[in-house]
Amino acid sequence: MKSGRLYNTVYFDNAATTWPKPAQVREAVSRALTIYGANPGRSGYQMSLSTSAKVYRCRELAAEFFNLADPSKVVFVQNCTMALNIVIKGLLRFGGRVVVSDLEHNAVMRPLYAISPKNPVFDVAAVYPGDIKRTLESFEKSIRPDTRAIVCLHASNVFGVRLPIREIGKLARKYGLAFVVDAAQSAGVAPIDMQADCIDYLCVPGHKGLYGPMGIGMLLCNSERVLPTIFEGGTGSFSTDLQQPADLPDRYESGTVNTPGILGLAAGIEFIKTRGINTIAREEMELTAYIYNQLAEMDRVSLYTPKPDLSWSVPVLSFNIKGKNSEEVAEALSKKGIAVRAGLHCAPAAHRKYGTLNTGTVRIAPSVFTTIKDARYLCSVIREIEKDN
Repeated sequence: MKSGRLYNTVYFDNAATTWPKPAQVREAVSRALTIYGANPGRSGYQMSLSTSAKVYRCRELAAEFFNLADPSKVVFVQNCTMALNIVIKGLLRFGGRVVVSDLEHNAVMRPLYAISPKNPVFDVAAVYPGDIKRTLESFEKSIRPDTRAIVCLHASNVFGVRLPIREIGKLARKYGLAFVVDAAQSAGVAPIDMQADCIDYLCVPGHKGLYGPMGIGMLLCNSERVLPTIFEGGTGSFSTDLQQPADLPDRYESGTVNTPGILGLAAGIEFIKTRGINTIAREEMELTAYIYNQLAEMDRVSLYTPKPDLSWSVPVLSFNIKGKNSEEVAEALSKKGIAVRAGLHCAPAAHRKYGTLNTGTVRIAPSVFTTIKDARYLCSVIREIEKDN
């Protein structure tokens, strides 16, 4: 029971939310509810001061983990989607366009659509898995005179394809563009260096590869731009001024922050550091490659990418069984105690690219707690479903 599992579930839905959470994450959340229960940054008594110190410690951990020089530029938000909304709507408040990839999640595409439903404010660059040169050429050709930023995911939440963000970041710098990275599927699995990767804004969920609780995310700002806000309120600072503070993190942290989520996230980052991000990636990819090889031997299973490899992907795999829709397969797996996700995964652009928009896919994603026994059981059940007419 070291993993803390309460259900007899073989869990492969880690691309949505990692489960179970490490023991130290659960303990940190409990301490936040018992020891660090006061509002941080609002009062001068001991519990409030202690809570403030714990919250700031998470900023320091995140800044170190992603190589951001100033911890005060780590902004806590509800989730990665909120971080993306803040940046996208802030950058385009006064016009301009962005370049996106053809794999984007709706967390990027819907805010862009909301800005201008009738006249798109984005241009789409094609991603060529494993081919950095062609991918960069596609991004460069998509840049227009009124382009303000490149906004792209680091890795596809459907097919695991990883973008060459370091090279894309350098391209953005060359043209004086802001570079915004959606790290929903990569943070905690793929190394990210905000300085070397030339990232201006990194949008991160807490509940996926960083093993924190749901309801907490981060916006890491590596830019001196002061973006417009999309919500305002009390920050515990400059209270006589009705104008929202310009200083970070206060500018985007109105109201009481999610202290249990933040402390749990800090414990999750420390867990990743202890295990080693490269070790985690290698072990998860070995399991993903094993599953891919097993599925490739099944006549009625459709796979959509080459065998996953850390050089161009993260440990996420999609498949279908011919003659069955993806939801039907997921339901059959659920009856055998296996948790996966089926459908469009909020990423129609990726499905359009791979020809699965009408069918969706069944998605498999391991975590640090997934074992080879879990992988073998998953493959054996898929084989049973595949043979069932």
